[in-house]
Amino acid sequence: MIHTQMVIYYSAKHGNDESEWEDGGACFPGDPVTGRGTRLAVADGATQGFGSARWAQQLVAGFVGADRDAGVEPPALSARGLHGWFETMQTRWHQDPRLAGANALQKLKHKEVGSFATFLGCELSDLDGPGPRWNAVALGDTVLFQVRNNNLIAQFPAIAAKDFGFNPDGVPTRPEALAGMLERLLVGGGDLVDGDVLYVATDALAQWMVETDQRDRGSLWTVLAGLDHPDAFRTLVADRRRSGELKNDDVTLLRAWAVTTRPAHLVVCL
Repeated sequence: MIHTQMVIYYSAKHGNDESEWEDGGACFPGDPVTGRGTRLAVADGATQGFGSARWAQQLVAGFVGADRDAGVEPPALSARGLHGWFETMQTRWHQDPRLAGANALQKLKHKEVGSFATFLGCELSDLDGPGPRWNAVALGDTVLFQVRNNNLIAQFPAIAAKDFGFNPDGVPTRPEALAGMLERLLVGGGDLVDGDVLYVATDALAQWMVETDQRDRGSLWTVLAGLDHPDAFRTLVADRRRSGELKNDDVTLLRAWAVTTRPAHLVVCL
């Protein structure tokens, strides 16, 4: 049986407080009692949007099932299931009770401008069966990388380094914009074996990962697999920003390790 060891690292733009991070990341280890599979999701809220952090974090929480207590079920990975779920997410956005304390201008921006986020959601299935695999959906340039024996074997979506940041697709809060975006929803998947690592990264970090792997295959994955503390991740990000290799943007990295043995220790970083 395959188990997953998951961790999420993030860093706000240089010069911003950590509370100004506008991405979102969430994961759920699965529940054999209910049959719910392992899920992970990362979203990148648009800086020019209104309430971008809230929208990105609402999407990832909803996808992994963190809102089930509020009656919001995570979506089936089908066109119909996702369409209905995205509509539910938009309804929740527009009915947010926190709007009661907003002023007139904030309410107008919430309605007319809204927000927008690139999104990647992934489910791991059959982890205790003969055919473990990952299946994912994506809108925009948040990217999943599958690494085996320190070699990249899959990238989804398959975006070239030069193509990041050019009007990416994403999930809008405006209902009238949803249908057009869903037509460009991408679906991907692959088999999993013991030792595989899945990384999901937002655009600036994903672009750097693509460029680095092309330049120096193998070493990147050794570095990312060795990250063992949020400070180590933030040091890596700061160093790459100073070198000019990494754009100054919010960055998020979710790492999911597929292993057949359970960890001997639990480490909590505060």
